[in-house]
Amino acid sequence: MEITVSSCLFPATIVLMQKQKTMDMVHGPLVRNILIFSVPLMASNLLQIAFNAADTIIVGKFSGQAALAAVGATGSLVNLIISLFNGLATGANIVIARQIGRNETDRISASVHTTYLLALTGGILLTAAGLVFSPFLLRMMGTPQDIISLSVLYLRIYYLGSLPLLIYNFGAAILRSGGDTTRPTVYLMISGILNVFLNLFFVIVLQMSVAGVALATVISESVSAVLITMALLKEEGNLKLDIRKLSFDRELTVLIMKIGIPAGVQSMMWAISNVTVQSAINSFGSVAVAGNAAAANVESFVYIGMGAFSQAAITFTSQNAGAGEHERIRTILVTVLVLIVASSWSVGALAWYYGRTLLAFYTNDPAVIDAGMVRMWYIVFWLFLNGILDVPASSMRGMGYSTLPTVLMVVGIVAVRLLYIRFIWTANPTLDVLYFCFPLSWVITCVLQFGFWLRCWKHNGIA
Repeated sequence: MEITVSSCLFPATIVLMQKQKTMDMVHGPLVRNILIFSVPLMASNLLQIAFNAADTIIVGKFSGQAALAAVGATGSLVNLIISLFNGLATGANIVIARQIGRNETDRISASVHTTYLLALTGGILLTAAGLVFSPFLLRMMGTPQDIISLSVLYLRIYYLGSLPLLIYNFGAAILRSGGDTTRPTVYLMISGILNVFLNLFFVIVLQMSVAGVALATVISESVSAVLITMALLKEEGNLKLDIRKLSFDRELTVLIMKIGIPAGVQSMMWAISNVTVQSAINSFGSVAVAGNAAAANVESFVYIGMGAFSQAAITFTSQNAGAGEHERIRTILVTVLVLIVASSWSVGALAWYYGRTLLAFYTNDPAVIDAGMVRMWYIVFWLFLNGILDVPASSMRGMGYSTLPTVLMVVGIVAVRLLYIRFIWTANPTLDVLYFCFPLSWVITCVLQFGFWLRCWKHNGIA
C-alpha cells in the first residue's frame, strides 16, 4: 500500500515537487534542512501506515476476528522476506548520496541504472520465494489452525506485489539520495487512496475478505511503481533513468551490496526475532494474535518520525562523509537524536494513554482490546528507545560502517530476545513477561550502538 492529480487539487504539493529536486546537505542550517527533508518522509510514512491501518480496520470490522488475526499473523513474515531487499535500497541511497557529496557525476548515472535493475531482479526472486515458502513458514511459526488457510491465501497474493513494491522502494531511494522526498510521498498518496477504495470495494461489496485486502495492496503498489518509474524517466540530470542503459556495473553492484546486505541482514535478523515473538504470541490463541495485530498497527504511527529522521541521518551523513565534513557528522547525530526522541516519545505516550479508544477502531471484542493493551504498555509507550538506537546505527552506515551496526543489532536485539524467550519467558509464559523483552533489548542495544559509534567517529569518521 504502499498522483497525476490536477494542479487545482494539489497546487502546493506540485510547487514543492517543482522546487525540491536536490538539496545541499553539506552546507546551511541543519535543523531546517533536516526538517525539509524529513517532513515529506513523515507524510509518506503517515500515509503508508494510515493506508495499512485502513486495511486492518476494514478487514477487522467487516470480515471478523479470524480475518484480522490471519492478516496480523503474516506481518513478521512479510518484513522478514522483504527486509534484505530494503537493505539493498538503503545501500543504493548511501552510495548515490556519497557520490553526490563528492560530485562524481559520471558514477551517479551508473548507480541509478544498477539500482533499478537490482529492484527488477529482486522483485522477481521475492515473488517466487513468497509463493513457494509461505505455507511452510506459517506452519513453522505455529499459526493457529483456525486462521492458517486465510493467512496462506493473504501472504501468497501479497507477494505477487513484490516486484512493484521493490521498484517503488528502490526508485524512492534514488530520488531521496538527492534530497527529493516530496515526489515519492505524492506517489504514495495516490496509490494509498486507491488502496482504500479498492479495500472497501473488494471486502465490503465483493465479500473477498483477506484476499480482497491483499489484491488491493498489489494493485495500489503497482500504481506507485509506475509513477516512480515515470518520474525517473523524466528526471533531469544524473538521476535520470534510461531503460536502454539498464545494466549491472560490477563495482557499483558490489559496493551497494557491501553496504546494503548488512543493513538488510540486520532487518532480517530483527524480523527473525519478531517471528520468534509472534510464534510465542500464537501460543495464546487467535484472540491474542488479533490484539497484537491491532496494537502493532497503532504502534506503526509512532514510527512516523523515527523512520523519517533515521533516513535523514543516513542521507545527510552520507553526503557529508563524501564531502569530508567530519565535525558536521557529529552535529547531525545530535540534531537527529533530539528530534527523534521528541517526536517518538510524545506520540508513543499519547498512543498508550488513548490506547483503548484507538484499539476500538480495529475491533469490537473487549478481549482483543485487553490483549492489545498489554502490547501498548510494554512496546508502544517505550518505543522511543528503539528510535534512539537507530540514530547511531544510521550514522555509522552513512560513514560507511555497515557491518558493525548489524553485528550490534544481532547481539543486542536478536540474541537478547531469543535467550530471553528461551529461558525467562518459558519459565513465566505470560504476555506481560513476553513483551518485556522489547524494552530490555532496546536498552542493551542503545549502550552498544553509542559506544561503538564514538569509536568509529573518533577513529576517522569515514570508512
